Amino acid sequence: MFHPDTQFLIDHWTALARRPESRGGIPHRAALEPDVLGLRLPRAFVARRSGEDAAIRLAGSWIEAFHGEDLKDRSLLSLWRTASRPLVSTALTQTVREGRPVVVAALAGSIAAQIEITLLPLRGPSGRPDRLLGLYAPAATLTLAADEPRLLTARVSIGVGEAARAPLSLAAVGGRRIA
Repeated sequence: MFHPDTQFLIDHWTALARRPESRGGIPHRAALEPDVLGLRLPRAFVARRSGEDAAIRLAGSWIEAFHGEDLKDRSLLSLWRTASRPLVSTALTQTVREGRPVVVAALAGSIAAQIEITLLPLRGPSGRPDRLLGLYAPAATLTLAADEPRLLTARVSIGVGEAARAPLSLAAVGGRRIA
């Protein structure tokens, strides 16, 4: 069972993904209306995916206050402890490849407060799924000491719902393997 804000965002994204104008089950970034997020908006972010990582384009005030800095153009993976980055990178790839939400259950700070980071794929201006909508959903109020590191520790990532896109497989044409 997810945090209520995580579930709200997944339900909202799923409704957008079911619209006829959504290609391959992934809605276009322009279909997202920020005011629908309401009080969740300060904990939301939009990132542009490139390769195994993503660069943060917009981050809510709560997220920037939590990390203690302006996050525009910052690598999303840089917000995670080094040991957590492979799991988060895999989650970034999974959400786009499978066209479905992925939730990363994580810990924040030395107090190990639980937090869910939701990752949702969106299509950018080119029509390619190269944008991500994300949300921080802490289980409780997070109060970290001023000198405490602000990196997240990933515990597990969970794909939510059915994959909207068929898994990639190899095929053979005329005896030659093609992707």
